Amino acid sequence: MKTVPARRTRILAAITATAGLLLVAGCSSDDDGGKKTTANGVELVKSGQLTTCTHLPYPPFQSVIDGKEQGFDVALVDLVAEDLGVKQHILDQPFENFKTGGSLNSGQCDLAAAGMTITEERKKNVAFSDPYFEATQGILADKKSGISSLADLKGKKVGAQAQTTGEEFAKSKGLNPVSFESSDALLNGLRTGQVKAVVIDYPVVQGWLKDKANAAAFEVADNINTGEEYGFTMKKGNTKLLEAVNKALADAKSDGTYKKLYEKWIGPYDENAASASPSASS
Repeated sequence: MKTVPARRTRILAAITATAGLLLVAGCSSDDDGGKKTTANGVELVKSGQLTTCTHLPYPPFQSVIDGKEQGFDVALVDLVAEDLGVKQHILDQPFENFKTGGSLNSGQCDLAAAGMTITEERKKNVAFSDPYFEATQGILADKKSGISSLADLKGKKVGAQAQTTGEEFAKSKGLNPVSFESSDALLNGLRTGQVKAVVIDYPVVQGWLKDKANAAAFEVADNINTGEEYGFTMKKGNTKLLEAVNKALADAKSDGTYKKLYEKWIGPYDENAASASPSASS
């Protein structure tokens, strides 16, 4: 097992190799006579940066803290950028833009990181990395609502974030959830009484409950294992970047970096989260 210092050595070596590559090769020409910027053999949409599409905020995976994008997803993608010898640049967009592959196919970003569940439907449009997180669906309810389980949601006004698996799960259980554009809007809907409970990925609920005011008003009514796994997405056919992302994830899990980041952003380390089987994406 590698140590964290060993990873730093590996990163420095990667950066050195990248510098040499850029000096010798510069940019490579594509079939249309244009230019493609590369870093360690990986094509990037913009020189010197790994451009990541996301939809802010979605704590603890990505949100703006002290004026800077931070979170579990952000930190993991930073590892990929370091291996390539570049910096990560985050582009905030509606979730739908990159869930369908539109932002990736149009060259707006290199990859998308947004706490995105790997599904067969989404695989039709994008290439997924190996899984990096196992998620469950949490139900957060007003303490005065009388809701203490999934079954209690029947007949109650329930909220979910639009275009997410939380919304899909609620609908699959016969509910008609009120859709909110972002996780912040969803929480505000709960705070203002627009809904009595919300269905969203449990780590997001955990993050909300770190706020004393939220913990005083709301409680976890249920935590449901739906077998969901998160993955980062890339344009189909971008095998070099896919390999780079999967390598960075594997290295982070083997050298202890993943565990350190998990404990910082998620909470007590869950061994299952690091041992998810590789996806069958291509």
